[in-house]
Amino acid sequence: MSAELQEKHCKRIAAELGVRPAQVAATAKLLDEGASVPFISRYRKEATGSLDEVEITAVRNRLKQLRELDERREAILASLEERGLLTDELRAAVLGAETLTELEDIYLPYRPKRRTRATIARERGLEPLAELIFQQTGIDPGEAAEGFVDPEQEVETVEDALAGARDIIAENASENRRARESMRELFRTRGVIRSRVARGKKAEGLKYSDYFEWEEPLAKAPSHRVLAMRRGENEGFLTLRFQPDEAEALDTLTGMFVRGTGGDSAQVRLAVEDGYKRLLAPSIETEIRGEVRELAELDAISVFANNFRELLLAPPLGGKPTLAVDPGFRTGCKLCCLDAQGKLLAHDAIFPHPPQQWLEAAAETVKKLLAEHGSRVIAVGNGTAGRETEQWLRSLDLPAGVQIVLVDEAGASVYSASEAAREEFPDHDVTVRGAISIGRRLMDPLAELVKIEPRSIGVGQYQHDVDQKNLKQSLDDIVISCVNRVGVELNTASSRLLTYVSGLGPRLANEIVKFRDKNGPFSSREQLNEVAYLGPKAFEQAAGFLRIHDGANPLDASAVHPERYSLVERMAADTGCAVAGLIRDETLRAKIKIDRYAGDEVGLPTLEDIMTELARPGRDPRPAFEPFSYATDVNSMNDLEPGMRLPGIVTNITNFGAFVDIGVHQDGLVHISQVADKFVKDIREVLKLRQQVRVTVVSVDTARKRIALSLKKAPEIRPANAEG
Repeated sequence: MSAELQEKHCKRIAAELGVRPAQVAATAKLLDEGASVPFISRYRKEATGSLDEVEITAVRNRLKQLRELDERREAILASLEERGLLTDELRAAVLGAETLTELEDIYLPYRPKRRTRATIARERGLEPLAELIFQQTGIDPGEAAEGFVDPEQEVETVEDALAGARDIIAENASENRRARESMRELFRTRGVIRSRVARGKKAEGLKYSDYFEWEEPLAKAPSHRVLAMRRGENEGFLTLRFQPDEAEALDTLTGMFVRGTGGDSAQVRLAVEDGYKRLLAPSIETEIRGEVRELAELDAISVFANNFRELLLAPPLGGKPTLAVDPGFRTGCKLCCLDAQGKLLAHDAIFPHPPQQWLEAAAETVKKLLAEHGSRVIAVGNGTAGRETEQWLRSLDLPAGVQIVLVDEAGASVYSASEAAREEFPDHDVTVRGAISIGRRLMDPLAELVKIEPRSIGVGQYQHDVDQKNLKQSLDDIVISCVNRVGVELNTASSRLLTYVSGLGPRLANEIVKFRDKNGPFSSREQLNEVAYLGPKAFEQAAGFLRIHDGANPLDASAVHPERYSLVERMAADTGCAVAGLIRDETLRAKIKIDRYAGDEVGLPTLEDIMTELARPGRDPRPAFEPFSYATDVNSMNDLEPGMRLPGIVTNITNFGAFVDIGVHQDGLVHISQVADKFVKDIREVLKLRQQVRVTVVSVDTARKRIALSLKKAPEIRPANAEG
């Protein structure tokens, strides 16, 4: 890309984001040099003017869009020039196009196309007649058409000639830039989405019955409803149309092209109406469908990404010896003892539930494993038999201080059968792997969840219906952001977790694990330079996000980048102590005047970050773990009654409400209207994923497995058979 074009893009992005062009230019340069978003955000604040991850990601994405637009522009110019169609005026129009839609509108009349009715009419020599009629000077179109009747050209009659001329006018009008822009705007602002049941699908498609006779303005249709209707259409149960009132559209178009009341104008009117119905409306409807789908998908991806971020940053229990339990009825409960680092120590199986119900043997096994391995926490998966197993464990006479925690096991079964799990535990079956995953997820949700395909974790809306490439990019960004925000313990992290560290990736992550297995724990960050294929650039990008606790250099346990170690050592020397003393003693840190250390490369933002890290080196940004318990007398939907107040955990947040697990194997829905006593526009203003709440049961529909809940202080209580 030329420097001139890069500067133009940077100015445009800066205006869109409300930042300075120099900030965008510096960010673009760092990105082009291979720097990651977390690295730029954390360690290059002076260069970017302290842009955050959201802004840097926006620069990256917008720059990619503009470069793709440039590639398409070059391809169009090359095509026009090759076919001898490129005039100075056309070149200027192509170069001046600001969007892909505008660019394609300019190119549309010149684009190679299949034979159309208009091209056939042109081949028959009818273009001069079309131009004559379109001028609308008051001529008699029938008389003018007589001169174009030519049986050899398959123009048998005057009407054949007029029909061909109208085909040419219709196509020209449908490809007119101003007409397309006008219709595009009309569809966007006045369009209506109409959903109808497909013929013969009424009985089979009952789950879409809400949309059998549905219509609403496109501009107001929420994303979840659009995606629901699109799913119904894709499954063959619904038919959808995205159009404005036809009369309004035709009035707009005829006002643009019809300039008189004579016979020639009547021909133009007929052509424009035909062009709208046959060409322009279907074309713009396809565009608008794409726009509506894209906006709905972006919204759905945003919902999923926000939920996924909160899930990844859920409070960790921390490194404690844990007894993990993957519950089951007939197949029994698989037990796995893990040490404080999550290493498997032992495993067994018990059968405390029917049909076996070997209670004494099961209790003896649990107590034995707790005693042998010093487990102080029991992590129980919340799937099938989860509540029953939890309650049975609580009934045992366990050692004082043993904590029992129900753990969300969504995705654990996917992980247990995955290639990653087979690589990690090749000698164990899926039940053992599943139990290990449950225990590790309690100890460190982030470290375990990165091993699971995000789409297998139900924290979004319609995530399987959106563009999977865009979804993956968004979720990868979230994982990378979270992993680098928290930091990774170099000597215990799995290769999967290391993969997401800035500058690494799968290959280097595997090499780090190989090096660790062969040479033992890393003693310093500097030792990373001995890892195969890990060059200076990868070290620069990754080192600050990797932690070594209990290493020789205390800064290796912090987020201070190795490139700034000498600066911290100078601070310590100036204060008359070692770096370790500077970390331990707040009074020594208070003596440091950071502006003394500012220079061309290191400014106040970086110096302030360094001082924060010295105060709490390697601090985990995630909130502290809080134990949670369900109501002990409520275990199934049959135990629920309207008006009950129950503890629950928010498991999913969508634009229309939040789902809450109250311990009955079926999440309830708190509709957005029931989230608070005041109006709430964005549900995330008041709720977070995995938040502990107290809800009121509003209604229970056992047949449809629906539970309506409320967070209001005094919600309206409805009977179980109430609608909605």
